[in-house]
Amino acid sequence: MFKERNKNYINEKRTAHFSLYKRGGGVLIGVSLVAAALQLLLVKNYIIDGGIVGISILLAHITDYKVGFYIFLLNTPFLLLGLLYLGKRFLIISLGALLFLSLELYMLEPFPVLTKNPILVILFGGICLGMGVGMIIRFGGSLDGTEILAIMLSQRTPFSIGQYVLFFNFFIFFSSIFVFGLLEAVYSLATFCIACKTIDLSLKNIRL
Repeated sequence: MFKERNKNYINEKRTAHFSLYKRGGGVLIGVSLVAAALQLLLVKNYIIDGGIVGISILLAHITDYKVGFYIFLLNTPFLLLGLLYLGKRFLIISLGALLFLSLELYMLEPFPVLTKNPILVILFGGICLGMGVGMIIRFGGSLDGTEILAIMLSQRTPFSIGQYVLFFNFFIFFSSIFVFGLLEAVYSLATFCIACKTIDLSLKNIRL
């Protein structure tokens, strides 16, 4: 049952009926949710995401480069891997999503955070992030190299994308202790768990 469900995450026959406009619109909405979660809730509260995005947030904090720059740079080898195993359509959609994300992160950077309440940040940041990532995966793309690996592995095992992503990223949250502090690392892990659960629920229940 689990294998059958995971096969539907990236399935060219299932998504072939999507028009160009529907696919592009869905990815753009997903990217906007992710950008809003990062810039308006998480990053300025020193709460990170996992995977390449999390690494990019950490690097941006200790260097002069922006989060969007690192997201695009570090994802490049994983996009090539996605091209080999998941096809040209996956590469094009993922590349477009990354470009839009970098642009939207830059545009939203001047805006202040919506709230500094840790409970609200964790809850709404995790849900918004998970919904955005789930929507992008639903329409055949990915924003993060670890998601690409998780998609490939989930097609061959009984474990879900969210479970693989959570497994891959424990070391990133551990590293964030030395950059932002222990409390922020705990908040980050809690947010990430909510995001992963939201990804799994959205991929299971949303019918596009």
